[in-house]
Amino acid sequence: MKHYIITYLGGDMPATPEEAQRHFAKYTDWLLKLGDAVVSPTNPFKDTTTIKPDGSITQGSTSAMSGFTVIKTDSMDEALKAAKACPFLDIGGILEVSELMQMSD
Repeated sequence: MKHYIITYLGGDMPATPEEAQRHFAKYTDWLLKLGDAVVSPTNPFKDTTTIKPDGSITQGSTSAMSGFTVIKTDSMDEALKAAKACPFLDIGGILEVSELMQMSD
């Protein structure tokens, strides 16, 4: 099976703790439905720091990337089907799906 990374871009934070709990429950349900296909579940980013080619360091990101999930499936079509069911889309987020290349040992 191939590995695919589902990259989370943007998205709105839930407005209330109750809304956050409902959204987290949707994520849990989505991951449970994916079952053994999940290699690395939802991995949100926190406190990103950017290093530029000139060596300067700044706080924050130069992209809207906010996290990722890694799954294994037989095809890109199956990976896209899994991503389309992701609740991150419900909060205005965008998903990118990429096949992870296997590098030689």
